[in-house]
Amino acid sequence: MVPLSFANQEMLLVDGRALYWPREQALLVADLHLEKASWYARGGQMLPPYDSRATLERVADAVKQTGARRVITLGDNFHDSEGTSRLDPYAAGMLEALTRALDWVWITGNHDEHMHRTFGGELAAELEIGGIVLRHIAQPGETRPELSGHFHPKVRVNIRNRHISRPCGVLSRSQTSGDRMILPAFGALTGGMDAGAPEIRAALSPANAIDAVLPAKGRLVQLRLFRSAA
Repeated sequence: MVPLSFANQEMLLVDGRALYWPREQALLVADLHLEKASWYARGGQMLPPYDSRATLERVADAVKQTGARRVITLGDNFHDSEGTSRLDPYAAGMLEALTRALDWVWITGNHDEHMHRTFGGELAAELEIGGIVLRHIAQPGETRPELSGHFHPKVRVNIRNRHISRPCGVLSRSQTSGDRMILPAFGALTGGMDAGAPEIRAALSPANAIDAVLPAKGRLVQLRLFRSAA
């Protein structure tokens, strides 16, 4: 875990994929995309059917690592709204155990806005906690501090002739509004969009500075993506 200052709060970036908010004892995860493999299988593209188990094991490990009492998801929890009906009994049992043990809130996203079953926990379109808005898709022009998901940002760099791609957060700072951050995708079968893509920059506008943030060798690395003209 590496510390990250956000909206005058000390946060922790957990394994490069989740955010822990110590003041709220809350683990924030975006884009689980549970049952993505079974969704593809319905269309004839067969993938190993263990993505949900792997993702839920990641959640359990992050909870253990942080000591979180709450889990708040930031949308696209299932790959589609009917994914709740395809979860196998073992994975369903894992999820139900997590939601029983924790204060769990499902924020819904564009993939699963009509979730058929919650397996425990509460459903919400968005939340505001301590002045920080939690939602699935960043809203251009938002002036409050905001945490979101949706874009699955990744950073791609070349180091010593090696091409490296890693999930990352995208953090924006502004002189006229609060900090805003798009979290990396947490799910085991999630792809990614380049962190510097114009869609991400537009979602975080207006901003004076936008950086990719990720852990490396136990410290926070920030890679400049955008700076406004002085």
